[in-house]
Amino acid sequence: MKTITVTSEIIRKIYRPAGSTDHKGTRGDALIIGGSYGKIGAVSLSAKAALKSGCGLVTAYVPKCGYDSLQASIPEVMVVTDINRLTITNIQLPIKPQAIGIGPGMGQEAKTKTAFYKFLKTNEIPLVIDADGLNMLSSLPKSRAFLTPGTILTPHPKELERLLGKRDTRELLVEEAIAFSKRYEVVMVLKGAPTRIVDGDTVYENTTGNAALATAGSGDVLTGIITSLRAQGYLPVDAAVLGVYLHGLTADIALPETGTESFIASDIISTLGKAFLSIAT
Repeated sequence: MKTITVTSEIIRKIYRPAGSTDHKGTRGDALIIGGSYGKIGAVSLSAKAALKSGCGLVTAYVPKCGYDSLQASIPEVMVVTDINRLTITNIQLPIKPQAIGIGPGMGQEAKTKTAFYKFLKTNEIPLVIDADGLNMLSSLPKSRAFLTPGTILTPHPKELERLLGKRDTRELLVEEAIAFSKRYEVVMVLKGAPTRIVDGDTVYENTTGNAALATAGSGDVLTGIITSLRAQGYLPVDAAVLGVYLHGLTADIALPETGTESFIASDIISTLGKAFLSIAT
């Protein structure tokens, strides 16, 4: 195992500023799939984070119950709905995005699991899997065979245990994550303190962030950021490393004003501009 500490120097080598002739058609097209009745907010956070991370076009795929709220709360995001009102049951994409984030707020209804399995079986678009997407991946072991190389998984500790099995220490879980990454050729973002990004035998240890990030919706925002970066053409490991670094940096920048307790997921999104400016200088 090779461990790399993620420094600002490494990040500046990864980061690609927008070009002077760029337009929305050249800045990436991302799709966020998720949501269920009472959990549309997760998709809202992911989609807005994707936009605020530089993506030119962002579409949300949600059950019908999420249409009005998303159109009203994020007018910049396009919305496509499932045939079902309360949950996602049949994923049919009318567009071909450059990257897809799937799982936030999606739920685990039986029909949703079937839809997720069928989607994985046919999908060839770069993918980020989070939240209920990870839980369904755990409960449907055969679906792992359909993970395309370069897929990014973003589990928190409990989701990681469900996926890999319980281990006595986090270090043993990291070893299992390395084996999983190598077997399926995926990148794994092991959320925690610190967050680690596993790419085969190489483990990147993030250096930004603080306890303020321990708040509802923080992971949904990270999904949006990483999906956005993949849509913009970043390599899987670069999207994961840069996305995690920026995500943590927002909390470091905002902490003097918000404090730990008052920092919420929306603050990550609103501070992304300052985070980008910080790494660009």
